[in-house]
Amino acid sequence: MSRKSLLTNRASLTHKVGYALRHPARITPYVKRTARDTWLRLKHPDHVAYYRAVMASDTGRNPEAAVGSRSHERWLALGEMQFDYLSDHGLKPGHRMLDIGCGNLRAGWRFIDYLDTGNYYGIDISPDILISAKQTLTTYALQDKLPHLTITQDLKLEFLPSAHFDVVHAHSVFSHSPLDVIDECLAHVGRILAPGGFFDFTFDRTEGAEHQVLREDFYYRTETLLELARKHGLEARFMNDWEKRPHGQSKIRVSNPA
Repeated sequence: MSRKSLLTNRASLTHKVGYALRHPARITPYVKRTARDTWLRLKHPDHVAYYRAVMASDTGRNPEAAVGSRSHERWLALGEMQFDYLSDHGLKPGHRMLDIGCGNLRAGWRFIDYLDTGNYYGIDISPDILISAKQTLTTYALQDKLPHLTITQDLKLEFLPSAHFDVVHAHSVFSHSPLDVIDECLAHVGRILAPGGFFDFTFDRTEGAEHQVLREDFYYRTETLLELARKHGLEARFMNDWEKRPHGQSKIRVSNPA
């Protein structure tokens, strides 16, 4: 990402006007998205309920687009990118993995295929996208791998066993989360990590003012999230080599102190 991009405040009127002038074809979709955002915010003041409604709306139109993929080819490529990175950075077949915001298994079907039977656990706030995830399981004939797919209301993770997961993964979850939701997750993830385990998460990074676009997209400074993790007794580091991948988000890895 360029320095200019990292300093951009996408919520500012100046950016919105400039973007509209450069991309006039995107004005109508943005207006529709803004109208939906306004209606859903009034109807669902709680963020989880709000975003669950967003996912229901998006999944109803196109499950792959609902998880941020504009084409099936991009859906496959983004899933492969996540899988390749984790398998190159510590994930082993015998590991037990928790995939937070597993969506419709864009990367999850590859993890399920790679991991030993029963070692994949995916959670999501959206029942609609989990129905699509089950269809993905069928498409790739992965039923015998016995993955766990569970809906959740929050990220307290209290229904999961302590010291159980070697790898916890959250791709494009914190990019749609206010800081209190991220704080909740970081406050509890250390309990479920097995000794030597780690938690990788992506986020939308800014080096300027932290901001949000509508109620869907949140931009954070790296140090904000590193400090938040450390507040909960976790070790945290920015994963520089992820930046070399063709993806717009950044990545942090956290773990319990040795």
